[in-house]
Amino acid sequence: MDSPTLVVSAVISSLCAFQLLFHVVSYRFSAKLCPGFSTLSPEKKIEWNSRVVSTCHSLLVGLLGLYVFLFDEATISDPLWGDSSVAKVNVAIASGYLLSDLLTIVLYWKVIGDKYFVIHHCTSLYAFFLILEGSVLEYIGNFRLLAELSSPFVNQRWFLEALKYPKFSKANVVNGILMTVVFFTVRIVPIPFFYAFICSVLGTEAYARLGPLTQSSWVSTCAVLDVMNVMWMVKISKGCLKVISLIRQEKASSSLQNGKVD
Repeated sequence: MDSPTLVVSAVISSLCAFQLLFHVVSYRFSAKLCPGFSTLSPEKKIEWNSRVVSTCHSLLVGLLGLYVFLFDEATISDPLWGDSSVAKVNVAIASGYLLSDLLTIVLYWKVIGDKYFVIHHCTSLYAFFLILEGSVLEYIGNFRLLAELSSPFVNQRWFLEALKYPKFSKANVVNGILMTVVFFTVRIVPIPFFYAFICSVLGTEAYARLGPLTQSSWVSTCAVLDVMNVMWMVKISKGCLKVISLIRQEKASSSLQNGKVD
C-alpha cells in the first residue's frame, strides 16, 4: 500500500471506528461494566461516551507516540524529514479522531460544545495535515502526541464526578494528584526543550527545505497549543492545591476534635 493510500485509509478507518465506539460500543459496555452509567441523564451519557472515546484514543496514540519517540530509528535520526509508516499512521489515527470528535461536538453542541476544544482540534488538524501531506516533521508530530497520555486522568476525574464519588475519596485524590503530575510531565516540561530544538535547527539545510509555510505553521500551531496547555495546567494546579489545602484543614479540624492538638 502506497503512502497516500495508507494515510487516507488510516484517517477514514479511525474516524469510523471512533464514531462506532461513541454511538454503539461505549453505550453497551459502559452499561454492563459500570452500573452507575444507567442512572446518568441522557446529557451525561453523551459526555460519558465522548470521554470513553477520548480515553481510548489517548492511550492508543500516546503509546504509539512513545514508541516512535524511543525506538523509531528512521524519524529519530532525522526529526524533520525522517519517514516512518508507524509515525505516519499514528498521526493519521489522531487526525481521524479529531474529525470524529469535531463531528460529535457539532451534533451535540448544547451538551458538549466547547470553543476551546474546537480551536484545539482545528489547530491540531492543520498541523497534522501539513505533516501527512508533505511527509515532514513526523517525529515532531508524534512527540506532540505524547501529551495525550494525560487525557485518561482528566477523563477519569469527570467519570468519578459523574458517578458522585466524594471529592475527598481516595480514588478522587489519587487520580487528581496523578492527573496534575502527568499533565505537567507530558505537556509542560517538554515546552522549553521543544523550542530549544527549534532554535537548534534554524538555519540548517533541512529546516530551509521545509519552506516558509511549514516553518511558520510549525511554530505558530505549537505556540497556540502550548498556550492552551499552560492555561489548563494553571487551572488543574489550582484545583489540586485547593483539594490538598481542604484535606489538611479537615485533618487539622479532626485532630482538634479528638484533642490531639496542644
